[in-house]
Amino acid sequence: MSRRATVLLVLAASLALAAAAPVTEDAVREIGADLRCVVCQSLSVADSPSETAHQMREIIRERLRAGETPEQIRAYFVEKYGLWILLAPPRQGFNLLVWVAPFAALLGGLVVVAFVLRRWTRRSQPALTAAPPIDDAMRERIRRELGQSDRD
Repeated sequence: MSRRATVLLVLAASLALAAAAPVTEDAVREIGADLRCVVCQSLSVADSPSETAHQMREIIRERLRAGETPEQIRAYFVEKYGLWILLAPPRQGFNLLVWVAPFAALLGGLVVVAFVLRRWTRRSQPALTAAPPIDDAMRERIRRELGQSDRD
């Protein structure tokens, strides 16, 4: 019985130490950097100077002290505000379009540019067709005009 009591006492002491461990500002900032400020909307909770962001940082700090993991804290905010609260949407379902569309558009743009450049280079090349034959009357006219230009 004494051994069980010792194990329980050590376990209780370690839990008390873990609960009393101070929450670092870096941990709060790391979680807050993934969340959107509901007031500023273009800033993260970690970077926003608004009072609402300050309150959200306090909620993060309290939940970390309670022993919750960063994933659990993010899940709390997603449950409260929806997926919109995350600065980077999860890479699943319809949100996958947000991650794939820019690369697909870039690839499509490169294909269009390559196609246009190819057409332009083909147009600028001179046609290699045979010149029509010159009849005697045209040949005589060319001789006369060249002769007049030599005299001028």
